Amino acid sequence: MHFDRHTDSHPPARTRRRSRVAAAAGLLVVLLATGACGGASDSGGEGFRSAADSKAGPAPGAGAGEAAPKPAAGASSAPDPGSAVAVHVIRTATLAIEVRSVPKAVAAARSTAEDAGGLVADETTERVDDTHDMSRLVLRVPQARYDEVLRGLTGSGKLLSRTSNAKDVTGQVVDVESRIATQRASVARIRDLMDKAGKLTDVVTLEGELSSRQADLESLLAQQASLKDRTTLATVTLELSEPEGRGDGSEEEGTGFLDALHGGWDAFVTMLRWIAVAIGATAPFLATAALLVLLWRLLRGRLPRRRTTPSRRVPEAPEAPEPPPAA
Repeated sequence: MHFDRHTDSHPPARTRRRSRVAAAAGLLVVLLATGACGGASDSGGEGFRSAADSKAGPAPGAGAGEAAPKPAAGASSAPDPGSAVAVHVIRTATLAIEVRSVPKAVAAARSTAEDAGGLVADETTERVDDTHDMSRLVLRVPQARYDEVLRGLTGSGKLLSRTSNAKDVTGQVVDVESRIATQRASVARIRDLMDKAGKLTDVVTLEGELSSRQADLESLLAQQASLKDRTTLATVTLELSEPEGRGDGSEEEGTGFLDALHGGWDAFVTMLRWIAVAIGATAPFLATAALLVLLWRLLRGRLPRRRTTPSRRVPEAPEAPEPPPAA
């Protein structure tokens, strides 16, 4: 009986050990199988997702697939702590300045912009009431010389108003760059699928997807170029005007001999012009009068003269002699 009890008590312990070993072996097999399946799915998952994406229709970054590039943009916008992120700022300014001579001020502003490495994007000049000139210039100058150009333009005359603005578009620039990278990868996947496609219907579908995604890529590239231009060159709008009232004391003080000579010559030329206008206006009447006088003289010379009979003179009675003086 003792032997029977001993033999009955040990088998359950051995059974538990065997079950634990079997469970551990089964878990190991499951883990190995899961890893193998995961590696296989990773190796062939890209082609499967590309095929499913091309058949589904919407492209990443367009329409319903807009959520695809957003995680990439977020990932790229959160750089490593050691990396420095460039700041992109759009700077604009508007200046209204009163100057003594608008043409001279326009030439000086153009020289200031060109010396700073910029350019004159637009220029409009007009004369108001035939008394003074006004000009509007749009200058594009590098961001590094922005403050220097503003100081130079402000000192060219009397500052009437000044407005400046700075807008940080760093997030927009990073987002556009990320979307461009995603869109380029999408276009590359579509082209790869077109090379592997064997059916005509698949090729036609993939061509439509490729055209749509290339159009989206070109739109993103245009946005990137516009942002680069506005963040590289600052925009300064300059409005120049001359004083409305002229002939005050400050203007008269600058008058010299040459100014007086110039004014006298203008008056002399104006007088000659008016004399010429008067002669031109009376020339037809003078020519007609001269022609009539000439005809009258010709006709007068050809007409026969009338003969006149001499009139008889009555002899005058002789005067009586004066009486002699009395003795």
